[in-house]
Amino acid sequence: MEPAAAWLPCNLQLENWVAGVPAAWSSPRFPAASESTVKYGNWIQTCVPNNNSSGRGQQLVEYYAAATQHYSYPVENDEAQAESVIEVVLDDFRDDIDMMKEKMHRFPESIRDLGDWYTVPRTVAIGPYHHDRPELKKAEQVKHVASCRCIRESSGSMQEVYDAVVSAAADARRLYDRDVMAAISGEDFQHMMFFDACFLVQYMAWLVSTVSKNADADPWLAEFFYSNRSGIHHDVWLLENQLPWKVVESVMNFRPVDLEKFVGEWVDSLHDRQDLKEKSFALDDDDRDDPPHLLGLLRHYIVRSTRRDTWNPKGKDEFKSLSFSVSAIELAKIGITLTVNETAKLLDMGINNNNFSAELSLAPLSLNYARASRLVNMAALEICCLTPSSLRDKIEDSAVCSYLLLLSMLAQKEEDVHELRRHGILEGGAGLTNKQVLDFFTCLQSLPQGLCSTLTMLQIENYKLNRKMLTKGHVFWYKNKKTIYKVLSAITFLVLLHVPECRFQQNVCSIIGF
Repeated sequence: MEPAAAWLPCNLQLENWVAGVPAAWSSPRFPAASESTVKYGNWIQTCVPNNNSSGRGQQLVEYYAAATQHYSYPVENDEAQAESVIEVVLDDFRDDIDMMKEKMHRFPESIRDLGDWYTVPRTVAIGPYHHDRPELKKAEQVKHVASCRCIRESSGSMQEVYDAVVSAAADARRLYDRDVMAAISGEDFQHMMFFDACFLVQYMAWLVSTVSKNADADPWLAEFFYSNRSGIHHDVWLLENQLPWKVVESVMNFRPVDLEKFVGEWVDSLHDRQDLKEKSFALDDDDRDDPPHLLGLLRHYIVRSTRRDTWNPKGKDEFKSLSFSVSAIELAKIGITLTVNETAKLLDMGINNNNFSAELSLAPLSLNYARASRLVNMAALEICCLTPSSLRDKIEDSAVCSYLLLLSMLAQKEEDVHELRRHGILEGGAGLTNKQVLDFFTCLQSLPQGLCSTLTMLQIENYKLNRKMLTKGHVFWYKNKKTIYKVLSAITFLVLLHVPECRFQQNVCSIIGF
């Protein structure tokens, strides 16, 4: 694929900026073949064949060297060459695994069939994965305006802000896909990080200003943000449209943003019911790990809950098998009623047993295309970062996957979707139709089993095993309740016929339909 056409200034001359407005932009310059020896992380962009080598073992060494573009000749002997290549391959693989939660991931192939709505930005490209799309060029001009405004509102000079971004971007480059980065020079990448970070910070500041009803925002920039708000809201949630958080922070150190108000605007965005009174929201003070990017930050606070379930591996020994398929109608047949949880948090799902029945509580969801995209991209981030320990011990790490997978199991037919709506799990009449909801959840059945959904399925299985007689009674009642209602009504009518002096006879008969 050819490099993109001009999309940002590559030979940025800081001294050519006048009153915060850059001089004419030049076209991008990508590295020539002779420049491809720049080391990106631990990967060296060189591929050097050795015509003096022979033998199958040496051919394998050359294959690894060419395929990975890691290896530089010459080495003393064939054995040393093989050992060096092996060490490079293993070291890079370990580095990739160690950086799994920091990386700027591509959308996982397992759910890519959902379509471009969940992967491709509509208004603005943030980062390198989509910057070459021609339909997003208009926003590139806006980024220059946003950077000018950002500098004017910052506590530092343009040189100081730019140098801070460059310093953060030096480590950020290795977090992106190497094949994509091979086509972008170091200078172009620095400029990209600068303009994208300034744009993102100014967007965040604008959103906070609208919440606070602050009129200090630049009117022309604010007009662009407002008229394109749906597209930008969509784009900043995409997994493939993220900036490393340290790069964003390097700008916010000079141009602060009220993160509590910004994040607070999104934490309850998955359902329609909103509190009319402004409620307080506080960021965690004891977070040990910084978020990888904005999507990771928002996901953390949407998932966050006071729930602290622990995984007991011995619990599975009580069951000979465990079904991972159950619909909303099937639950109703065995006496498990769907109900909305009190916290509206995705993690707070599970079975509450009563004397003669049980309730499965879930967070409410008003499902439209925007919320579907946010949920899918949060789940995609979880898929990319899941590890065996996450699936075994950390209930928060697969919360969105658990929530979506459980809903996809419950919604197997349109009747199941209606049942979810009837009990308030799916809110409102706006958004997706029952058929669209069913199609959406059908595409998510390949999501990995999260710890939270597995615990819930174990609770359902435990209910079935320990209340066999009760579940049989519920099944009988569910299948025959219409007939039972008719029989009871007929009996009541006959009894009332033999009690003519009952003053309420006529009223009762009218109520039961006779």
